[in-house]
Amino acid sequence: MDRLLGAFDQALRTLFAKPRGTRPCPVVPADATHLGAQERSHAAALMRVNHVGEICAQALYTAQALATRNDALRTSLERAAREETDHLAWTQARLDELGARPSVLNPLWYAGAFTIGLVAGRLGDPVSLGFIVETERQVEAHLQGHLERLPAADHASRAIVAQMKLDEAAHAEHAQASGAVDLPPPVKMAMRAAAKVMTTTAHYL
Repeated sequence: MDRLLGAFDQALRTLFAKPRGTRPCPVVPADATHLGAQERSHAAALMRVNHVGEICAQALYTAQALATRNDALRTSLERAAREETDHLAWTQARLDELGARPSVLNPLWYAGAFTIGLVAGRLGDPVSLGFIVETERQVEAHLQGHLERLPAADHASRAIVAQMKLDEAAHAEHAQASGAVDLPPPVKMAMRAAAKVMTTTAHYL
């Protein structure tokens, strides 16, 4: 019951409270960001997608921590969720700087990701860890795509995305070393399809 209440509290804080990271937001001090109106709009849409990804990361890790019976794994998942809170805070702050709003569908994204994380967790720790590995690898590739698509002059967003990419790779490596199994190709394809729907919708909504 305590863990259920904690998961509910985490959902409320993720969706409705201002996120507070433990690390300072990545910056490139020597390079000021100057964007035209079109570049600003484009960057805002990409950062909104990244913000949605961090909403989903909070839901996934919280659900998987709730599902596992392994105390050591639960602690590791909760620590990863706290690290992802940095990303949530950074992307939220960048959206504010760009004068843009988060996705209006964030509660839906959170609920969907939480359900998926809970199912993955109930299938056993190796599968849950395998889900983390595949998720983080897909996110890493997605962030690389954003580095290629963000305006060259948007040093602020690019610094955030670059650090996020490094962190996601580290999470995947840790999950792999902790005993993850390789997910079947159809599952990986379904995960990519679901992510495509989310990123395409969040770009606009």
